[in-house]
Amino acid sequence: MAELAPTPRTRLKRRSQRGSYDREVVNAILDEGFLCHVAFTHEGQPGMIPTVYARGGDWLYLHGARANRGLHALLEPGHDACISVTHVDALVLARSAFHHSVNYRCVIVYGQAQEVIDPDEKLEALRLVVEHTIPGRWKDVRWPNADEFKQTLVVKLAIAEGSAKIRALGVIDDEADMSQGCWAGLLPIRTSYGPAERDPALAEDIPLPSYVENYARGLQVDSK
Repeated sequence: MAELAPTPRTRLKRRSQRGSYDREVVNAILDEGFLCHVAFTHEGQPGMIPTVYARGGDWLYLHGARANRGLHALLEPGHDACISVTHVDALVLARSAFHHSVNYRCVIVYGQAQEVIDPDEKLEALRLVVEHTIPGRWKDVRWPNADEFKQTLVVKLAIAEGSAKIRALGVIDDEADMSQGCWAGLLPIRTSYGPAERDPALAEDIPLPSYVENYARGLQVDSK
């Protein structure tokens, strides 16, 4: 589907013009990040966990320890997961306190999670998580052994019910405040990486991989 069909949970009511159900927009925001927040309910109590994720086609994959109560809560029948990913692009400094804001891109996805049982799909999900976080890494590392594989819980959630919301604007001030004698504008936020720090136990003859030396995660959606 080119677009996600809006539902009562995903239909944007406030600032709806900033919303998007376009799958390419949703995927781009998901692909740029690697950390999400997962909301769950365990024994009647709400909770939230930050965790890394990966997108594989129309699925989001999460993994954790087999004893992870948050992931287990997502698998309870009738319990819909809520997963959010947010990028903050700039602080918006207006002439009035009321109109200060933030430029951002976010995605929220809802749905019933399911455990990945098939060994081949589970291994592929773990590969996706590593490659999504740092592309090129999987080929260099030892893959999970039988015990590690057994101890790891992998769940997936279809990207079928969700939406994106984006603020990519400048300062919006009231006409009466335009003569206010204070600076106004955007303070862009950029994330940088490196330089890489070698493990002291690393053999001297092992070079720094290019995927580490040149690591970057650029904007996938035009925020101007």
